[in-house]
Amino acid sequence: MTDASPQPAGAAQADTTFYDGLSSRSRIVELRLGPALEIVENGQTLTTWPWEWIRRADSTKAALRLRCANGAELARLDIWNDELAEQVAQRCPRLNANDAGEHHSTWRIVGWSLAAAASIVMVTIFGVPYAADRIAPLLPQSFENRLGDMVDGQVKVIFGRRECNAAEGQKAFDKLVAKLERAGEMRAPLRAAVLDSRIPNAIALPGGKVYLFRGLLNAARDPDEIAGVLGHELGHVHHRDGMRRLLQTGGTSFLLGLLFGDVTGAGAVIIATRQLLDASYSREAETRADSFAIDVMRQLERPPQPMGELLLRITGRQGGRAMDIFASHPFSEDRLARMKAQAPPRIGPPLLDAAEWKALKEICGPPPADNGGAKPKPSTGGTSNTGTSEGAK
Repeated sequence: MTDASPQPAGAAQADTTFYDGLSSRSRIVELRLGPALEIVENGQTLTTWPWEWIRRADSTKAALRLRCANGAELARLDIWNDELAEQVAQRCPRLNANDAGEHHSTWRIVGWSLAAAASIVMVTIFGVPYAADRIAPLLPQSFENRLGDMVDGQVKVIFGRRECNAAEGQKAFDKLVAKLERAGEMRAPLRAAVLDSRIPNAIALPGGKVYLFRGLLNAARDPDEIAGVLGHELGHVHHRDGMRRLLQTGGTSFLLGLLFGDVTGAGAVIIATRQLLDASYSREAETRADSFAIDVMRQLERPPQPMGELLLRITGRQGGRAMDIFASHPFSEDRLARMKAQAPPRIGPPLLDAAEWKALKEICGPPPADNGGAKPKPSTGGTSNTGTSEGAK
């Protein structure tokens, strides 16, 4: 068969199959070898490939597999007949060429991959927090409680499982928490405890769990300092910030797990660990929690600024230390000034008397001699700007 005689090429046409790139269907075709390669089915030309654009395509088959560099991207032609394959190959001047178009195709793939990666980053930075803010308030309290139990287990693994509960100290702590809970009009059940850890810390977990760490209690000088910190953590509980933070730090994988019910096992462990190690609330969440603490202290007719003075002492001395209170955004003088400006019109009685405060300080055992609080100080609502400690959250 010659270029001048565009007739069907040989008798082995059943050995020639064509894939149009639009479906997975294979077509038994004839080939006409004229000025261009015509691919014909039942007498009708399906497509025409110019010889200079025909390229060899990768294949594990014994057939000669061809593609057209300026045709449908996924279209393929398989020629199983060796003689016909040889005739076609001889007419393709650039059968094995590596076209610039192929490089363009590669760059298109790279470009789309980068675009996909960028979209994931954008979703993580903007989409996930947006979704978390709207999903968290809709989750049933029972679900949050169940998740809080799992996170609580990880907290105990990291910080130690011992809760301090010396009888008189526990009685004083329960009295203080009850006053804060009533003043804050907490809707959900609250469980607060002192955790025996030297880290100066206080954390609020999903499900209404609040832990005051021994290190922070040792650093405090009067009940107002501790009451303010606990009021701040109650603010996070009230606004369900812990649930938001879990959704945000868990990212898209946690949101998908939430949708499909896979919020247990190793996934929950990873989420809980990230929630602790990357524990930073947004500026908006911190402002809300500060406002809640201020309102609670004013309701109790106690000054809110002692909390600010305690935290400023801690973060000002050793801010940025891992797992320090507000370590990701050390307590600022502006926040303290705001608390000072919100002092109640009158100062009521101390939240705990001297004996109760001493018992609370010793809820985990006698405090260190240099903790700044072994000798109870009268609860006047003011503190000095010096002290010892390590940091907090």
